[in-house]
Amino acid sequence: MPNWYAGCGVGPCHARPFMTDFPFAPGFVERPYWWEAAPPPAPAATLLPDEAEVLIVGGGIAGLSTAIELGRNGVRALVIDREAIGWGASSRNGGALSGAGSLGKTRSDLVESFGKEYVAELMEEGEQAFEDFEAFVERERLDCDYVRCGRFVGAHAPRALEALKRRIDLINGAGTEEAFFVPRERVAEEIATDRFVGGMMLRRAGALHPAKYVRALASAAMRYGATLAGGVAMRGHRREAGGGFVVETSRGPIRARRLMIATNGYTGGATPWHRRRLIPVASYMIATEAIGEERVRRALPQMRVYGDTKKVLYYFRPSPDGTRILFGGRASFVNADTRRSGATLHRFLTDLIPDLADVRITHSWKGNVAFAFDMMPHVGEHEGVHHAMACNGSGVVTMTHLGTATAQAMLGGANRPSAFARLPFPTRPLYTGHPWFLPVVGLSYQLRDRLDGWRVPRKDAS
Repeated sequence: MPNWYAGCGVGPCHARPFMTDFPFAPGFVERPYWWEAAPPPAPAATLLPDEAEVLIVGGGIAGLSTAIELGRNGVRALVIDREAIGWGASSRNGGALSGAGSLGKTRSDLVESFGKEYVAELMEEGEQAFEDFEAFVERERLDCDYVRCGRFVGAHAPRALEALKRRIDLINGAGTEEAFFVPRERVAEEIATDRFVGGMMLRRAGALHPAKYVRALASAAMRYGATLAGGVAMRGHRREAGGGFVVETSRGPIRARRLMIATNGYTGGATPWHRRRLIPVASYMIATEAIGEERVRRALPQMRVYGDTKKVLYYFRPSPDGTRILFGGRASFVNADTRRSGATLHRFLTDLIPDLADVRITHSWKGNVAFAFDMMPHVGEHEGVHHAMACNGSGVVTMTHLGTATAQAMLGGANRPSAFARLPFPTRPLYTGHPWFLPVVGLSYQLRDRLDGWRVPRKDAS
């Protein structure tokens, strides 16, 4: 007879078999769930040219989107990455996407900081970016399991609910009327929890399979003439007197007329100016075992993508086939191993949705996202080097859009330059790209959430 114990979170207790390895399912692996269907290709011994019209460093969404737009206009790009193409956050993220709803989402002072007219311009561009993304997926026939499903953002405290109401007004001010307030008594229609005091529903939002998306981008880029080379590290660059660059790589020097940096959360010492402006933060995710669509719908009735307003935020969604729940968040502000972070995220998930207390996890993984000090995305040029980076945890639509905008800037044919290009790209004195302060920030975030009234049970002693 099995030995049973009661695992209790907030709400009713759920009996589950006592297992020393709970919550890990048999066959548990520490790699992205997404890679089961679309693993990054192993770096091949690609013959690198000595010269390139455009050299793009970073083989994720931003770099590949730039290469596609360049190729559509007759310019063949060379894309290099020190890992496999698509290995980074582009194939590890939650696959949730929206337009202006994600812009500066951790800030409540956008209008005060940037001005009402400029924020309205940024919001309008963010909403248009989402429409352009959907048209892009259709035009290029990208096989990525994309669906427009809407997004629910849960308010963890009354003060956060008031901030959401202000954001709804800001989003709808862009002329779309796509954001809606959800009162507390209707939260159960969105998610099976009593932890949220209300929320916001965004109609212009969707989900995709991120690893399939980046694989489809790579195929499209090659179709338009780009050369993709994984396993090639940039070691430095210098600008030539007559224009152009010489880029030192692990496979030798390459001359390029134009250079773009699209390394985001994996930006290294070869580009110190960019590194000083980015805060790499590990984000962690888990996938539950397959529990069937009926049970997933019981937890997430509308089958949307989901987030919340906490400082130590959660983001989650159904798997593309509807049989699992994929759950992510800031499980640690230090470099934690993915088995330990998997157990932490499982605890967060079952505290939020107690009905899932007996569900095990099959995958746990992490990837770096990049924040800017102003919590805004950035695109532009510094000393002739183009960049698109700082997705701030919401990169699928943003980096697709800013990659395209970068290509248009290189081509000189943009009808309307991106409003994001006018944002200064700030840094801080003495910051070199090593975020030593993250553990302190993490503690302050946890304290803020606790002061707001949010409580998460400690690790199960059993």
